[in-house]
Formats: sequence, structure tokens, C-alpha cells
Amino acid sequence: MPLTLTPSASKKLGSLLAEENNPNLKLRIFVSGGGCSGFQYGFTFDENQEDNDELIECDGAKVLVDPMSGNYLNGSEVDYVEDLNGAQFVIKNPNAASSCGCGKSFTPATGGGCGNA
Repeated sequence: MPLTLTPSASKKLGSLLAEENNPNLKLRIFVSGGGCSGFQYGFTFDENQEDNDELIECDGAKVLVDPMSGNYLNGSEVDYVEDLNGAQFVIKNPNAASSCGCGKSFTPATGGGCGNA
């Protein structure tokens, strides 16, 4: 499984999806090139599940991950954190060799980094 959700993340995602009032809506988590550490995480709502997407369900929350992103997210944990910096989803990625201060960008242990994405 590419990633897991903490109870906090599942609860928050479930409430966000319920607010949208669309039973087909899921959260898509993806990795793309860019960011200050080489790769960055992205989050978007998506109604369309592609044939090769992995669907992760946890306490009613549904998350989609495409195969390329799944390679970088394998073993990761998604948490929802409320602190002095605000409220946000945070990915704890064991495959990241380093990450930037904002927590939205990372360098994979297999290479990458600024300019090498």
C-alpha cells in the first residue's frame, strides 16, 4: 500500500468530502517535479479514478494515488495537523532523504534535488 491515513487525517478528509456533497469525490495525492527540494506533494479533489490508480479507503475517506506517485509515497503516512502554522495535511515519507522547511517539498532517497527533478 503506498500510504496510510492517521485517524485525524481520515476524520478531516471525511468531513471535507461530506461538505462537497458529491459521493464520487476523492482526494488525489500526487508527487510532481518542482519545489525547493526537487519534488513536491500535491492534493486535489477528483471524481475520476483511472484504471491504474490505487484507491485507499479509511473510515469512509477515499484517496487516489497514481502509479508514479505511489513509487515515491510507498510507506508514507498522511496526517492532519493543527498547530501554530495553521491546519494542514502533512505527509511523513520514509523515502525522503530530506525535505524543505515548509514540509511540502522533498528530495527522494534515490536522487533528485533542486534542478534534478
